[in-house]
Amino acid sequence: MPDKVLSRWTPICLRLPEATADDHHPPHRGFVVSKKNFAWYVDNEHNEGRIALHVRVGPGQNAELVATDGDRFGLPKYVARHGWVTYYLDLEDRPPDWDEITELVTDSYRIQASKRLARLVD
Repeated sequence: MPDKVLSRWTPICLRLPEATADDHHPPHRGFVVSKKNFAWYVDNEHNEGRIALHVRVGPGQNAELVATDGDRFGLPKYVARHGWVTYYLDLEDRPPDWDEITELVTDSYRIQASKRLARLVD
């Protein structure tokens, strides 16, 4: 699953203006704009055995997402208090919703990017 996920996830992130991939923490992959991470792919982070994506959301939205769908969303250690949310990809009965993922990534990019770059995203 990791290669399949990365092959879908990477183009979603890199289509955004001036976004770059950060592979300095394998097997995880970060995506950066304006020297700030806006998305992470994580595989077995903190030995939890899960495959997930981390994105930043607006104030309070991470808790709302977890309350709405606690199977799909979680609060990542250390960064949840800064507005990050986990999107679990490895649910047996529910494949990833790539439209939802694209929306989350785009919103996260807008939060982290400079105002100039954020304006370039539809």
